[in-house]
Amino acid sequence: MTLQNIAFIGGGNMAGSLIGGLIADGYAADSVWVSDPDAEKLGALRERFFVHTAQSNQEAAQHGAVWLLAVKPQMMRQVAAELAPQALQTRPLVISIAAGIRSADLERWLGGGQAIVRAMPNTPALVRSGASALYANALASEAQKSVAENILRAVGVAVWLKDETLMDAVTALSGSGPAYFFLVMEALEEAGVKLGLTRDIARLLTLETAFGAAKIALESNESSAGLRARVTSTGGTTEQAIKVLEQGRLRELFEAALKAAQARSVELAGELGSNT
Repeated sequence: MTLQNIAFIGGGNMAGSLIGGLIADGYAADSVWVSDPDAEKLGALRERFFVHTAQSNQEAAQHGAVWLLAVKPQMMRQVAAELAPQALQTRPLVISIAAGIRSADLERWLGGGQAIVRAMPNTPALVRSGASALYANALASEAQKSVAENILRAVGVAVWLKDETLMDAVTALSGSGPAYFFLVMEALEEAGVKLGLTRDIARLLTLETAFGAAKIALESNESSAGLRARVTSTGGTTEQAIKVLEQGRLRELFEAALKAAQARSVELAGELGSNT
């Protein structure tokens, strides 16, 4: 990635994860600025990564050709309005990782005419195993899109969307997705305990099974359905368990769950982007 100064506006967990991924990939700590009202967070980032810090968003932003906005969605309008004069003057690449903030709303709050990339990383980015979707507005150049992609790839995989409305589907699938898997893991652990296993053993077997299944899927070109069929012997124990799950309409439940999450994502984006 072409070396450019990056200003992180917000120094929370996701910002820290991205900074760590960039520096692990060889990005210079001296090219990174971070702002946050929490002096303790800034101190921890300085100590861990040796980056520049500032409690003022404007101070950090003035050092960045790229602004990565990592503030809470409810704070984004206020933060963008404060940075608008600088944005109009310097025209940085603006990357937002705030859920539910549409690119058109963010561009408006920043004064208009800004190159915006909206990104939706998920929490496994904290361990550099994230899945991120990105959408760029019409003002973002191919070079700027490449910069944004490289930043998000520092913590996992990144895919591009041509239609921003699909961000709501991404939010439902991968944004909220880790919680679904945690719920399944929780249920398996509880079931193992009820079958007589100790809590520690049930937890360890659940975690390693989840990890192993994901690793096989990642390293295989076969579909999930194909992989499932390969480990489901006719007349065996796995087939009996799968039958119970299918009879319980597991697929329909997941479809309904994602539709509910998608609908809520659309609703929140409307609330956050309202002109009122």
